[in-house]
Amino acid sequence: MKIDIQTPSKSYPVYIGKNVLESLTNHLQTNDYTKLLIITDETVGRLHLDELKKAIPQSYDTYTYIVPSGENAKQFSVYESCLSYSLEQGLDRKSCIIAFGGGAVGDLAGFVAATYMRGIPFIQVPTTILAHDSAVGGKTGINHPLGKNMIGSFHQPEAVIYQTEFLKTLPQSEIRSGFAEAVKHAFIADEELLKFLMSTITDLRAINNEDLVFFLKKGIQIKADVVSKDERETGIRAFLNFGHTLGHVIESSAGYGKVSHGEAVMTGMVYALYLSKEILDLEFNISDFELWIKSLGYSLEIPDGFDFDQAFTSMTRDKKSYSNKPRFVLLGKIGNPLVRELDKDVLEKVYFTFLSSTKLIKK
Repeated sequence: MKIDIQTPSKSYPVYIGKNVLESLTNHLQTNDYTKLLIITDETVGRLHLDELKKAIPQSYDTYTYIVPSGENAKQFSVYESCLSYSLEQGLDRKSCIIAFGGGAVGDLAGFVAATYMRGIPFIQVPTTILAHDSAVGGKTGINHPLGKNMIGSFHQPEAVIYQTEFLKTLPQSEIRSGFAEAVKHAFIADEELLKFLMSTITDLRAINNEDLVFFLKKGIQIKADVVSKDERETGIRAFLNFGHTLGHVIESSAGYGKVSHGEAVMTGMVYALYLSKEILDLEFNISDFELWIKSLGYSLEIPDGFDFDQAFTSMTRDKKSYSNKPRFVLLGKIGNPLVRELDKDVLEKVYFTFLSSTKLIKK
Protein backbone atom coordinates (compact mmCIF):
# COMPACT_ATOMS: atom_id res chain seq x y z
CA MET A 1 0.00 0.00 0.00
CA LYS A 2 1.34 3.42 -0.95
CA ILE A 3 0.31 6.82 0.39
CA ASP A 4 1.67 9.94 -1.29
CA ILE A 5 2.62 12.83 0.98
CA GLN A 6 2.46 16.30 -0.58
CA THR A 7 4.06 19.27 1.19
CA PRO A 8 5.18 22.67 -0.12
CA SER A 9 8.82 21.66 0.20
CA LYS A 10 8.73 18.02 -0.92
CA SER A 11 6.56 15.13 -2.05
CA TYR A 12 7.41 11.58 -1.00
CA PRO A 13 5.83 8.12 -0.67
CA VAL A 14 4.87 6.14 2.43
CA TYR A 15 4.84 2.39 1.85
CA ILE A 16 2.94 0.40 4.47
CA GLY A 17 2.35 -3.34 4.71
CA LYS A 18 3.58 -6.66 6.07
CA ASN A 19 6.57 -6.91 3.72
CA VAL A 20 7.50 -3.63 2.05
CA LEU A 21 11.28 -3.56 2.47
CA GLU A 22 11.54 -4.21 -1.27
CA SER A 23 10.35 -0.60 -1.65
CA LEU A 24 13.53 0.46 0.19
CA THR A 25 15.60 -1.68 -2.18
CA ASN A 26 13.91 -0.12 -5.20
CA HIS A 27 14.41 3.40 -3.86
CA LEU A 28 18.10 2.83 -3.23
CA GLN A 29 18.60 1.25 -6.66
CA THR A 30 17.11 4.29 -8.38
CA ASN A 31 18.98 6.91 -6.34
CA ASP A 32 22.68 7.54 -6.49
CA TYR A 33 23.61 8.12 -2.85
CA THR A 34 27.35 8.04 -2.15
CA LYS A 35 27.16 6.37 1.29
CA LEU A 36 24.48 5.18 3.71
CA LEU A 37 24.40 5.56 7.47
CA ILE A 38 21.88 3.53 9.46
CA ILE A 39 21.06 5.08 12.82
CA THR A 40 19.24 2.63 15.05
CA ASP A 41 18.96 1.79 18.73
CA GLU A 42 20.24 -1.16 20.74
CA THR A 43 16.93 -3.03 20.81
CA VAL A 44 15.91 -2.60 17.17
CA GLY A 45 19.45 -3.30 16.04
CA ARG A 46 19.50 -6.62 17.86
CA LEU A 47 16.09 -7.68 16.56
CA HIS A 48 15.92 -6.41 12.99
CA LEU A 49 19.17 -4.90 11.69
CA ASP A 50 20.18 -7.99 9.72
CA GLU A 51 16.85 -8.00 7.89
CA LEU A 52 17.18 -4.32 7.01
CA LYS A 53 20.70 -4.81 5.67
CA LYS A 54 19.47 -7.55 3.32
CA ALA A 55 17.28 -4.93 1.63
CA ILE A 56 20.25 -2.64 0.92
CA PRO A 57 22.04 -3.18 -2.40
CA GLN A 58 25.57 -4.51 -1.90
CA SER A 59 26.97 -1.72 -4.07
CA TYR A 60 26.52 0.75 -1.20
CA ASP A 61 29.10 1.58 1.44
CA THR A 62 26.87 1.20 4.50
CA TYR A 63 27.68 2.16 8.08
CA THR A 64 25.69 1.65 11.28
CA TYR A 65 25.60 3.75 14.42
CA ILE A 66 23.86 2.40 17.52
CA VAL A 67 22.24 4.85 19.95
CA PRO A 68 20.45 4.32 23.29
CA SER A 69 16.85 3.11 23.19
CA GLY A 70 13.88 5.41 23.75
CA GLU A 71 14.05 9.06 24.77
CA ASN A 72 17.65 8.60 25.93
CA ALA A 73 18.58 8.82 22.25
CA LYS A 74 17.37 12.41 22.04
CA GLN A 75 20.20 14.02 24.00
CA PHE A 76 22.72 16.64 22.90
CA SER A 77 25.58 14.23 23.59
CA VAL A 78 24.08 11.50 21.39
CA TYR A 79 23.29 13.99 18.64
CA GLU A 80 26.89 15.22 18.69
CA SER A 81 28.26 11.67 18.60
CA CYS A 82 26.15 10.91 15.50
CA LEU A 83 27.56 13.98 13.75
CA SER A 84 31.11 13.02 14.73
CA TYR A 85 30.65 9.48 13.42
CA SER A 86 29.23 10.83 10.14
CA LEU A 87 32.29 13.02 9.68
CA GLU A 88 34.67 10.21 10.57
CA GLN A 89 33.09 7.93 7.95
CA GLY A 90 33.29 10.61 5.28
CA LEU A 91 29.59 11.15 4.61
CA ASP A 92 29.04 13.98 2.15
CA ARG A 93 26.08 15.98 0.86
CA LYS A 94 25.01 13.14 -1.42
CA SER A 95 25.01 10.56 1.37
CA CYS A 96 21.78 9.36 2.98
CA ILE A 97 20.82 8.52 6.57
CA ILE A 98 18.36 5.71 7.30
CA ALA A 99 16.40 6.22 10.53
CA PHE A 100 15.62 2.69 11.70
CA GLY A 101 13.56 2.52 14.86
CA GLY A 102 10.80 4.21 16.79
CA GLY A 103 9.87 7.85 17.10
CA ALA A 104 12.90 8.80 19.17
CA VAL A 105 15.38 7.36 16.66
CA GLY A 106 13.45 8.97 13.81
CA ASP A 107 13.52 12.38 15.50
CA LEU A 108 17.22 12.12 16.28
CA ALA A 109 18.35 10.72 12.92
CA GLY A 110 16.18 13.22 11.05
CA PHE A 111 17.76 16.09 12.99
CA VAL A 112 21.24 14.74 12.26
CA ALA A 113 20.32 14.65 8.56
CA ALA A 114 18.76 18.12 8.72
CA THR A 115 21.89 19.71 10.17
CA TYR A 116 24.79 17.64 8.79
CA MET A 117 26.45 19.79 6.11
CA ARG A 118 23.29 21.97 6.25
CA GLY A 119 21.07 19.08 5.28
CA ILE A 120 21.35 15.68 3.60
CA PRO A 121 18.68 13.14 2.57
CA PHE A 122 17.21 10.65 5.00
CA ILE A 123 14.74 7.76 4.88
CA GLN A 124 12.39 6.74 7.68
CA VAL A 125 12.04 3.02 8.40
CA PRO A 126 9.81 3.06 11.50
CA THR A 127 9.45 0.02 13.75
CA THR A 128 6.77 1.16 16.22
CA ILE A 129 3.09 2.10 16.12
CA LEU A 130 3.99 5.51 17.57
CA ALA A 131 6.16 6.23 14.55
CA HIS A 132 3.15 6.19 12.19
CA ASP A 133 2.71 9.74 13.48
CA SER A 134 6.29 10.89 13.98
CA ALA A 135 7.78 9.42 10.78
CA VAL A 136 5.49 11.49 8.55
CA GLY A 137 5.58 15.27 8.38
CA GLY A 138 9.23 16.23 8.70
CA LYS A 139 9.48 17.20 12.37
CA THR A 140 12.91 16.28 13.72
CA GLY A 141 14.62 17.17 16.96
CA ILE A 142 16.03 16.38 20.37
CA ASN A 143 15.01 17.17 23.93
CA HIS A 144 16.21 19.86 26.32
CA PRO A 145 16.02 19.46 30.11
CA LEU A 146 13.51 22.33 30.15
CA GLY A 147 11.26 20.95 27.41
CA LYS A 148 10.60 18.10 25.00
CA ASN A 149 11.52 18.52 21.31
CA MET A 150 12.63 22.11 21.90
CA ILE A 151 15.70 21.80 19.65
CA GLY A 152 14.91 20.74 16.12
CA SER A 153 14.15 21.42 12.50
CA PHE A 154 11.63 20.66 9.76
CA HIS A 155 13.25 18.23 7.33
CA GLN A 156 11.11 15.96 5.16
CA PRO A 157 12.30 12.39 4.43
CA GLU A 158 12.85 10.99 0.95
CA ALA A 159 10.51 8.08 1.74
CA VAL A 160 8.89 6.23 4.63
CA ILE A 161 9.07 2.43 4.57
CA TYR A 162 6.63 1.08 7.18
CA GLN A 163 6.91 -2.70 7.47
CA THR A 164 4.24 -3.79 9.94
CA GLU A 165 5.94 -7.14 10.58
CA PHE A 166 8.44 -5.23 12.74
CA LEU A 167 5.59 -4.32 15.10
CA LYS A 168 5.22 -7.94 16.23
CA THR A 169 8.19 -7.61 18.57
CA LEU A 170 6.88 -4.53 20.39
CA PRO A 171 6.36 -4.74 24.16
CA GLN A 172 2.92 -3.79 25.51
CA SER A 173 4.15 -0.42 26.77
CA GLU A 174 5.18 0.54 23.23
CA ILE A 175 1.88 -0.66 21.78
CA ARG A 176 -0.01 1.52 24.28
CA SER A 177 2.27 4.42 23.50
CA GLY A 178 1.66 4.21 19.76
CA PHE A 179 -2.05 3.49 19.96
CA ALA A 180 -2.55 6.78 21.83
CA GLU A 181 -1.50 8.68 18.70
CA ALA A 182 -4.05 6.73 16.66
CA VAL A 183 -6.72 7.81 19.14
CA LYS A 184 -5.47 11.40 18.85
CA HIS A 185 -5.91 11.37 15.08
CA ALA A 186 -9.48 10.16 15.50
CA PHE A 187 -10.32 12.88 18.04
CA ILE A 188 -9.10 15.74 15.87
CA ALA A 189 -10.29 14.56 12.46
CA ASP A 190 -12.55 11.50 12.27
CA GLU A 191 -15.43 10.71 14.63
CA GLU A 192 -16.18 7.49 12.75
CA LEU A 193 -12.61 6.32 13.28
CA LEU A 194 -12.96 6.99 17.01
CA LYS A 195 -16.18 4.95 17.10
CA PHE A 196 -14.41 2.15 15.20
CA LEU A 197 -11.49 2.10 17.63
CA MET A 198 -13.70 2.16 20.74
CA SER A 199 -15.97 -0.61 19.45
CA THR A 200 -13.36 -2.84 17.79
CA ILE A 201 -10.12 -2.59 19.79
CA THR A 202 -10.74 -4.36 23.09
CA ASP A 203 -7.31 -5.89 23.69
CA LEU A 204 -4.07 -4.28 22.52
CA ARG A 205 -2.40 -7.70 22.64
CA ALA A 206 -4.76 -9.06 20.01
CA ILE A 207 -5.07 -6.46 17.24
CA ASN A 208 -5.35 -8.29 13.93
CA ASN A 209 -3.21 -7.11 11.03
CA GLU A 210 -6.20 -5.88 8.99
CA ASP A 211 -7.39 -3.57 11.77
CA LEU A 212 -3.83 -2.48 12.49
CA VAL A 213 -3.12 -1.47 8.90
CA PHE A 214 -6.54 0.20 8.68
CA PHE A 215 -6.04 2.61 11.57
CA LEU A 216 -2.37 3.20 10.79
CA LYS A 217 -3.31 4.12 7.21
CA LYS A 218 -6.10 6.40 8.47
CA GLY A 219 -3.71 8.11 10.88
CA ILE A 220 -1.08 8.67 8.20
CA GLN A 221 -3.70 10.10 5.84
CA ILE A 222 -4.97 12.49 8.53
CA LYS A 223 -1.41 13.58 9.30
CA ALA A 224 -0.63 13.97 5.59
CA ASP A 225 -3.71 16.13 5.01
CA VAL A 226 -2.78 18.47 7.85
CA VAL A 227 0.90 18.69 6.88
CA SER A 228 0.04 19.41 3.24
CA LYS A 229 -1.84 22.53 4.37
CA ASP A 230 0.54 23.65 7.13
CA GLU A 231 4.02 22.15 6.84
CA ARG A 232 5.73 24.34 9.44
CA GLU A 233 3.03 24.51 12.11
CA THR A 234 1.97 28.11 11.65
CA GLY A 235 -1.71 27.20 11.87
CA ILE A 236 -3.74 23.99 11.80
CA ARG A 237 -0.77 21.65 12.28
CA ALA A 238 -0.95 22.64 15.95
CA PHE A 239 -4.10 20.48 16.10
CA LEU A 240 -1.82 17.43 15.95
CA ASN A 241 -0.64 18.40 19.43
CA PHE A 242 -3.98 17.50 21.03
CA GLY A 243 -3.10 16.09 24.46
CA HIS A 244 0.56 17.01 24.11
CA THR A 245 0.66 20.20 26.20
CA LEU A 246 0.14 18.41 29.50
CA GLY A 247 1.60 15.20 28.07
CA HIS A 248 5.01 16.76 27.43
CA VAL A 249 5.03 18.22 30.96
CA ILE A 250 4.32 14.78 32.42
CA GLU A 251 7.19 13.29 30.41
CA SER A 252 9.70 15.93 31.48
CA SER A 253 8.50 15.92 35.12
CA ALA A 254 8.90 12.16 35.42
CA GLY A 255 12.23 12.20 33.57
CA TYR A 256 12.38 11.39 29.87
CA GLY A 257 11.78 7.70 29.29
CA LYS A 258 10.14 7.03 32.68
CA VAL A 259 6.63 7.55 31.27
CA SER A 260 6.14 6.65 27.62
CA HIS A 261 5.21 9.43 25.22
CA GLY A 262 1.88 7.91 24.27
CA GLU A 263 0.79 7.17 27.83
CA ALA A 264 1.60 10.75 28.83
CA VAL A 265 -0.31 12.05 25.80
CA MET A 266 -3.30 9.85 26.65
CA THR A 267 -3.45 11.48 30.08
CA GLY A 268 -3.07 14.86 28.39
CA MET A 269 -5.95 14.07 26.03
CA VAL A 270 -8.28 13.23 28.90
CA TYR A 271 -7.37 16.54 30.55
CA ALA A 272 -8.03 18.33 27.24
CA LEU A 273 -11.44 16.63 27.07
CA TYR A 274 -12.31 17.99 30.52
CA LEU A 275 -11.16 21.46 29.41
CA SER A 276 -13.24 21.14 26.25
CA LYS A 277 -16.33 20.20 28.25
CA GLU A 278 -15.78 23.10 30.67
CA ILE A 279 -15.02 25.78 28.08
CA LEU A 280 -16.75 24.64 24.88
CA ASP A 281 -19.55 22.40 26.25
CA LEU A 282 -18.15 19.40 24.39
CA GLU A 283 -20.77 16.67 24.11
CA PHE A 284 -18.81 13.50 24.70
CA ASN A 285 -19.03 10.79 27.34
CA ILE A 286 -15.61 11.12 28.95
CA SER A 287 -16.40 8.45 31.56
CA ASP A 288 -17.02 5.81 28.88
CA PHE A 289 -13.79 6.80 27.16
CA GLU A 290 -11.85 6.51 30.44
CA LEU A 291 -13.30 3.06 31.10
CA TRP A 292 -12.27 1.96 27.60
CA ILE A 293 -8.69 3.16 27.79
CA LYS A 294 -8.25 1.76 31.31
CA SER A 295 -9.48 -1.60 30.00
CA LEU A 296 -6.67 -1.39 27.42
CA GLY A 297 -4.08 -0.95 30.17
CA TYR A 298 -3.68 2.83 30.39
CA SER A 299 -3.23 3.87 34.02
CA LEU A 300 -3.36 7.66 33.47
CA GLU A 301 -0.52 8.16 35.91
CA ILE A 302 0.70 11.50 37.22
CA PRO A 303 4.39 11.47 38.27
CA ASP A 304 5.17 11.64 41.96
CA GLY A 305 6.02 15.21 42.95
CA PHE A 306 4.08 16.68 40.04
CA ASP A 307 3.23 20.24 41.06
CA PHE A 308 0.63 22.28 39.16
CA ASP A 309 2.48 25.60 39.51
CA GLN A 310 5.65 24.10 38.09
CA ALA A 311 3.59 22.36 35.41
CA PHE A 312 1.99 25.66 34.46
CA THR A 313 5.44 27.22 34.01
CA SER A 314 6.38 24.34 31.73
CA MET A 315 3.15 24.78 29.76
CA THR A 316 4.11 28.38 29.05
CA ARG A 317 7.24 27.05 27.29
CA ASP A 318 5.16 24.86 24.98
CA LYS A 319 5.79 25.62 21.30
CA LYS A 320 2.14 26.61 20.78
CA SER A 321 2.36 29.24 23.54
CA TYR A 322 3.01 32.91 22.92
CA SER A 323 4.11 35.58 25.42
CA ASN A 324 4.23 32.96 28.18
CA LYS A 325 0.51 32.21 27.86
CA PRO A 326 -0.44 28.52 27.47
CA ARG A 327 -2.48 27.62 24.41
CA PHE A 328 -4.34 24.30 24.32
CA VAL A 329 -5.84 22.26 21.52
CA LEU A 330 -9.50 21.74 22.49
CA LEU A 331 -12.49 20.11 20.81
CA GLY A 332 -15.72 21.94 19.99
CA LYS A 333 -16.90 18.50 18.94
CA ILE A 334 -15.15 15.32 17.86
CA GLY A 335 -13.30 16.11 14.65
CA ASN A 336 -13.49 19.88 15.22
CA PRO A 337 -10.32 21.04 17.01
CA LEU A 338 -9.31 24.60 17.80
CA VAL A 339 -6.56 26.33 19.76
CA ARG A 340 -7.44 28.47 22.77
CA GLU A 341 -5.29 30.62 25.04
CA LEU A 342 -6.24 29.73 28.64
CA ASP A 343 -5.73 31.46 31.97
CA LYS A 344 -4.02 29.74 34.86
CA ASP A 345 -7.15 29.87 37.03
CA VAL A 346 -9.19 27.89 34.49
CA LEU A 347 -6.41 25.37 33.89
CA GLU A 348 -5.95 24.82 37.64
CA LYS A 349 -9.67 24.50 38.38
CA VAL A 350 -10.21 21.91 35.64
CA TYR A 351 -6.97 20.11 36.54
CA PHE A 352 -8.16 19.32 40.05
CA THR A 353 -11.63 18.37 38.77
CA PHE A 354 -9.87 16.09 36.31
CA LEU A 355 -7.72 14.53 39.05
CA SER A 356 -10.67 13.77 41.33
CA SER A 357 -12.92 12.54 38.51
CA THR A 358 -10.38 10.18 37.00
CA LYS A 359 -8.89 9.09 40.34
CA LEU A 360 -5.45 9.47 38.81
CA ILE A 361 -2.61 7.50 40.33
CA LYS A 362 0.53 9.25 41.51
CA LYS A 363 3.62 7.38 40.50
